[in-house]
Amino acid sequence: MNYQKKTVRDIDVKGKKVLLRCDFNVPQDKKTGEITSDKRIVAALPTIRYLLDQGAAVIACSHLGKPQPDFDKWVKKQTEKDKDPAELTEAAWSKEQKKLTLAPVAARLAELLGQEVIFASDVVGEDAQAKAAALQPGQVLLLENTRFEKGETKNDPAFAQKLASMAEVYVSDAFGAVHRAHASTAGVAAYLPAVSGFLIEKELEVIGGALANPKRPLVAILGGSKVSSKIGVINNLLEIADTIIIGGGMAYTFSAAQGGQVGDSLLEADWEAYSLEMLEKAKAKGVKLLLPVDTVIADAFSPDANSKVVKSGEIPAGWQGLDIGPETVKLYCDAVADAGTVIWNGPMGVFEMKAFEHGTKAVAEAVAANKEAATIIGGGDSVAAVNKFDLASEMTFISTGGGASMELVEGKPLPGVEALR
Repeated sequence: MNYQKKTVRDIDVKGKKVLLRCDFNVPQDKKTGEITSDKRIVAALPTIRYLLDQGAAVIACSHLGKPQPDFDKWVKKQTEKDKDPAELTEAAWSKEQKKLTLAPVAARLAELLGQEVIFASDVVGEDAQAKAAALQPGQVLLLENTRFEKGETKNDPAFAQKLASMAEVYVSDAFGAVHRAHASTAGVAAYLPAVSGFLIEKELEVIGGALANPKRPLVAILGGSKVSSKIGVINNLLEIADTIIIGGGMAYTFSAAQGGQVGDSLLEADWEAYSLEMLEKAKAKGVKLLLPVDTVIADAFSPDANSKVVKSGEIPAGWQGLDIGPETVKLYCDAVADAGTVIWNGPMGVFEMKAFEHGTKAVAEAVAANKEAATIIGGGDSVAAVNKFDLASEMTFISTGGGASMELVEGKPLPGVEALR
């Protein structure tokens, strides 16, 4: 992939209307709709402020959640959930949609910028078109949730053209969405000069740099529940990493593949042969592929379950692995301590439960303690973990896109990046 993309610094935006794709997919309280973390809004501020300082009028857009813009499809999905058909009215559908409005984001963005943020009640409709036409340099307009439009996720050219027609320049700064070929992340770039914002520039520079020219040894830490979701990642890392650490539920598929007993632990039996192939490939390439040597098991998936430590591959029936054991913690932390670059995606266990957080916490502390290494946290649950343990500030870089960062590590082209200059 070409990581060298033109940025907002390389284009004249003075007096121009700039369509800025942000990632305002913020977490919200399910009952009140209140934004529970504004980190993604804060992450967009440097690019927004730069554009305003350069004399641009900013038309920001983003998705939020996964609304269903088609009423009939919404009804079908709700029916599959055994919802009462009598309650599946257009009014009920509309109410569900409104829960994912970007209006609260507009209010928070205004507070952070210290200026008014005009909000459009639609994306490319009459309100958006009128407000975009009247927008002056130095002003900010936020469009409604792009996924309220049927053409967004389909990358519909007609919708992309309508979106582009409101501006003269397109800037993409939503790294968390660039792995999706949607109208607002990729399609619109066909109709406007298209460059990246500072957030995407930093993501490509740090992660792309770590993959292309890492400080050795490069240690990759992979956790999570499924081997199947990390196939491409493991394959690509076997070409560039010095050490790969495996944790989380996916470790039990590797254990079972080698004849181990995994009890009631997470297991993808269909991927055991693949796991053995990866072990052989690692051996052939001289890559250290580290697996747990012991594990913390429990007799139920519960924070109050009975637990004990056993050797890997010796989990009895009725028990399941929920964390790495103390010997594995030492093995993994020693590998991290010697690293020149660390890329981490996925927890070592069920860190959300205090009884089974130790492995993830210990590895996080080891990563944070290695001040000589470039430490990159690749989004998702890994970010949640370092935040939980108050270690985020100790890491070199925390990615804003879990899926996008992993596809970048996997070596996949990112549609929203490929579309840029």
